[in-house]
Amino acid sequence: MVVLHIVAGSVALLAAVVALAVTKGASLHRRSGTAYFMAMLVMGLSGAGIAATRGVTISVIAGLLAAYLVTTGWLTVRLPVARMRAVLVIGLLVALAIAVAGLNSGLRALGTPAEGFAPETSTAPYLVFGSLALIGAALDARLLRVGHIAGRQRLARHLWRLLAALVMANAAFFLGQADEFPVAMRQPLLLAMPVLVSLLLIPYWLVRVLRGRGRTVAFGRAPAGGA
Repeated sequence: MVVLHIVAGSVALLAAVVALAVTKGASLHRRSGTAYFMAMLVMGLSGAGIAATRGVTISVIAGLLAAYLVTTGWLTVRLPVARMRAVLVIGLLVALAIAVAGLNSGLRALGTPAEGFAPETSTAPYLVFGSLALIGAALDARLLRVGHIAGRQRLARHLWRLLAALVMANAAFFLGQADEFPVAMRQPLLLAMPVLVSLLLIPYWLVRVLRGRGRTVAFGRAPAGGA
C-alpha cells in the first residue's frame, strides 16, 4: 500500500501541474483534472489507511480530508446538485467527523502537549485540518439547503477544494518528507516554495473567477439543467 500511496501522490502532483498550465476547460485540462482527482483520492485513502495501522492520527485526518475535498470539488463541475445529493450528505457527515476529530485533538494537545502528541504536530495541523473540514461541511449544508449552484460560485467551489488538497499534498511531500531529499536541497525556504505557491493560487483563482469580467471560463463539463 505504501508503493500505491507514493505512485498516486506523484501522479497527482504531475497532473496538477498540467491542469494548472493548460487552457482551462480544454480537453487536456479536463483529462488532467480527472487524473488529479483519481490520484488524489487514492493517495488520500491509502495514506489514511497506512496511518491508521501505525496509529498516526494526524495523517488519518489529513488523508480523509484530502479525499473529501477532491471528491466534492471534482463532482461540483460534473453533476448537478440534484444528482449528487447522496454524495453531498455523505461528504457532509465525513467532513463533520473530520472536524470533530481534528478540533478535539488540537484542543487536547493545547492542554496536554506531552501526552501522546509529538511537539511538531501537536496543535496547528489538527486545528487547521479541523477548521477546514468544518468550513467544507458548512458550505455543503448550505448547498443542500439551497439545492443548486451555478456560474462563478460553482467554479469557486470547484477550485478552492481541489487547490486546498494540492496544498496538503505539497506540504506532505516537500515538508513532511524533507529528509528524503538530497542534502543540498534540504533548505527550508526551497522546500516551502511549492507549498507557498499552491497556497497563493487559491486567492488568485478565487479573485479571478469571482471578480473577473466577461464570460466565466468553464473548468468542467457543464451538467444538464445547470448546477
